[in-house]
Amino acid sequence: MRIVALAGGIGGARFLRGLLAAVGPQDEITVIGNTGDDIHLYGLKVCPDLDTVMYTLGGGIHEEQGWGRADETWSIKAEMKEYGVGPEWFGLGDRDFATHLVRSQMLTAGYSLSQVTEALCVRWNPGVRLLPMSDDRVETHVRITDEQGTRAVHFQEYWVRLHAAVDAEAIIPVGADTAKPAPGVLESLAEADVILFPPSNPVVSIGTILAVPGIREAVAAAPAPVVGLSPIIGGAPVRGMADKVLAAVGVEATAEAVALNYGPDLIDGWLVDTADEHAVAAVEAAGIACRAVPLLMTDVEATAEMARTALALAEQVRHGA
Repeated sequence: MRIVALAGGIGGARFLRGLLAAVGPQDEITVIGNTGDDIHLYGLKVCPDLDTVMYTLGGGIHEEQGWGRADETWSIKAEMKEYGVGPEWFGLGDRDFATHLVRSQMLTAGYSLSQVTEALCVRWNPGVRLLPMSDDRVETHVRITDEQGTRAVHFQEYWVRLHAAVDAEAIIPVGADTAKPAPGVLESLAEADVILFPPSNPVVSIGTILAVPGIREAVAAAPAPVVGLSPIIGGAPVRGMADKVLAAVGVEATAEAVALNYGPDLIDGWLVDTADEHAVAAVEAAGIACRAVPLLMTDVEATAEMARTALALAEQVRHGA
């Protein structure tokens, strides 16, 4: 079975770990990773979502945080602070710095982000084929109004420095409209047996991937069933600020509203948590097969069961059940 998943950061990475536990060694998983969260810091190219997937599946993630390296130290960050070089609000640990140094050196030498990601994965052996959504520069920005007036800030500043405490007025994937899908992205979607939308942020993770011209169209045209898992449980995001960015695009923070925002032209199946069982009828009325199952990723086995259910729903959709 050839499975393609569109993934953002922590939620996507943890779901993928469960997916790996749910499938057999003969199955192939391709992950199309969001690069809209990418940012340049200290002269280095930082790819938070790609790295979170790579570290999580490769056994190097800080489990409690869900991001960054395990057993991290912070000597470089402390030295940068002494020099008065920021930003102080974004923490890069010493081990993490090494990844960004290698990536930046390779990019400067002329390698594409796809080639760099493949090279980095040789060390981590994540068990999936990890592809950036695009080799072109795309950065998600958020329009806000605060004491400085109305302005656009990088998504990382909105989330990490401001903690999403200010309302998001608009989400702008800068550069997405002229970006091209990375090599292998469209081909993997066309050849997939199943396409999955993990419980990643539907606006700034999966939504940014879909904003790259050709990707949304390839998902919609793919012969494979497309099944998503709700990141909203009981009217609130499991983690993160999905409610803030959903409001910015005029979508209510409910499992039903997120499904309808994707729409039946894009997804064929949708899983909601048992707490949102009341949403099943409305989602199915829109032409999307829907099931209510436990969606809290409490451990790898619980997550694997979520993945098995998503694959089973895809099979039911395929056979018109």
